[in-house]
Amino acid sequence: MTVLSTRPAGRPQTAGSLRAPGLDWLLMLATLALVVLGTLLVWSATSTRADLTGGDADAYLRKQLVNVAIGLVLMVAVLATDHRWVRILAPLAYVASVVGLVLVLVAGTTINGSRSWLQVGGMSIQPSEFAKLAVVIGMALVVAERTERRWGRGVGSLEVVAMLTIAGIPAVLILLQPDLGTMLVLSATVFGVLAIAGAGGRWLGGLGLAAVVGAIGAVSAGVLKPYQVDRFLAFTNPGLDPRGAGYNTEQARIAVGNGGLFGQGLFEGSQTRSGFVPEQHTDFIFTVAGEELGLVGAGVTILLLAVVIWRALAISAEAGDLFGRVAAAGIACWWGFQAFQNIGMCLGIMPVTGVPLPFVSYGGSSLFAGMLALGLLQNIHLRSSGRSSHRGAVLPG
Repeated sequence: MTVLSTRPAGRPQTAGSLRAPGLDWLLMLATLALVVLGTLLVWSATSTRADLTGGDADAYLRKQLVNVAIGLVLMVAVLATDHRWVRILAPLAYVASVVGLVLVLVAGTTINGSRSWLQVGGMSIQPSEFAKLAVVIGMALVVAERTERRWGRGVGSLEVVAMLTIAGIPAVLILLQPDLGTMLVLSATVFGVLAIAGAGGRWLGGLGLAAVVGAIGAVSAGVLKPYQVDRFLAFTNPGLDPRGAGYNTEQARIAVGNGGLFGQGLFEGSQTRSGFVPEQHTDFIFTVAGEELGLVGAGVTILLLAVVIWRALAISAEAGDLFGRVAAAGIACWWGFQAFQNIGMCLGIMPVTGVPLPFVSYGGSSLFAGMLALGLLQNIHLRSSGRSSHRGAVLPG
């Protein structure tokens, strides 16, 4: 019996071969569990808020179920797309995200001091959420195309500059909104993508130093708006303005602390039902888990997020091409830092910046972008698994 390869290693994967291996079911199940959990938490956070629902306790439940349905369709569409078409369509996705960010500045809606939303057919779309994924796949495509054409000579200064240019255009547009939370997530994601792609230590160290200097300069020059500065001051000392900038953090801590070990029960959280935590169904959704499901429920939420990020990194490690490897790792960096930022601000260990918890917070844009990324991960996994199964085919002999 001889183990032979049924096709040359460099031959492109055919569409039919993608059907042989299975999906990454652990990634799929963990993500769906987060979506179900998030839908329940959103329902709980809004069911008693007549100021949000207009007296219809199930209004946000129905909206979120529609979001989930649309997200699943988007995921399946990307998952079923031939891998070669994914690379062909990547530039179009990037251009579309940039156009969306420009339209926001021209005709966007301002909410909580940030012009970040477009009203489209009765829905609020936040283009910056899609920009995170667009930047990841744009950077992955640049480094893959350049490196493959240079016969695997690695990532040089020209590739790093090109990747930073890809990331820089959306970053500037997001700063103009201004959306500091998304900018922080995008910056961490870009740094992670550069590290995975193989950028030199000098580049990474220089970018880290530039980020610190830029942050200090932005505060000194008055680039940040007063409410953003107040949020950072409240982070360093929540008691400085407990009824103003520090209110969100203080109420979030109280809600999480109320949960104890097993929580007060779903739909039974005192802080949640009273509406004391602002933006609880979006940015502070983790406080609902902490109060109503307790330390156990909050821990399960974090564990599910950890599984999702782990599987994304595993898919990156197993990817058969540079585009897939960098894109999957970039998605893991995006989800990982955004989850840390969201949960951290709910616990008071990170400043309040207004970013959603992946797959859990209410909102179509965040969920749609996450589901598109999930579909891309599964697409990369299917292609990599297909290659492995063909190479390891056992033929009689």
